[in-house]
This record gives sequence, structure tokens and C-alpha cells, in this order.
Amino acid sequence: MPGETDLQTLLASMRPRLDDRVFVFASVKRGQPLPQDAGILMRFFEREGTTLVLPIEDATLLGIECTFPCRMITLDIHSSLEAVGFLAAILPRLAAAGIGVNPVSAFHHDHLFVPSDRAEDALAILKDIASEAQAGSIGRGPVASN
Repeated sequence: MPGETDLQTLLASMRPRLDDRVFVFASVKRGQPLPQDAGILMRFFEREGTTLVLPIEDATLLGIECTFPCRMITLDIHSSLEAVGFLAAILPRLAAAGIGVNPVSAFHHDHLFVPSDRAEDALAILKDIASEAQAGSIGRGPVASN
């Protein structure tokens, strides 16, 4: 199944779900072995090293230096990787509330990593966006730019 591309449908049908765990971002230098027993959620290879997103407990147990304690919010709608404007419609609202976001688009869903102390605020904003889209007050026409 290819995933949804219609912006109005994406916004109105998304069901943001907050993961209970606290994650962190870490970097393992090139050539250094990657931890095998950690609950690594994501690996991304960069020139400088491998970025890992993993539960804070695993990073602590492994002695991995880490940053950005965060929670993951999954936008529960199968969004297409070719969808246009979905995150562009969401991220400015979070930014206006002073909430930093590290988004990850995976095959089935978009995931937002937000500061752990602002996760509930972010979740409420995302639910508001979905409600507004269901009422037809956002998501129609071009995405506004600032």
C-alpha cells in the first residue's frame, strides 16, 4: 500500500501517539564498533560517525555520550514518502510554541522527537491540528510560509 498523499486527509486523520520511553541521540565515531545489545531505534550513517537514537537507559548502561532527552510522537497515519506539505503544516505550530522537533519519516509513518519535558504540550498541539483539519479550518489550499 503506497500511503496517503492528500494533505487534508493526512492532517484530519492523523492520530498522534506518544511513546512512553525517553530517547537520546548519540554519535559513534567512524571505525568504532556499534553497540549490539542496545535497543537502537534508528541508525544514520554520516561522514563524522553513526548517529544513534536509543532509549536513555541503554545509552547510560553502555556508557555512550548522548544528548537531547526526547520522546517520540508517532503520527498514526500511513503517510506516503512523496506526500507534500504534511510536516510543513505541522512543524510551524510546534515552533511557535517554542518546541524543537527532530522529525523522522519512515516507511509507514512520520515520527517527531520532541524534548521530553514538552512532549505533552506537543501532543496537545498535534491533536488540535487534527481537530482543526477535521473541521475544515486548516489543510485546504497551499501551505502558508513565514
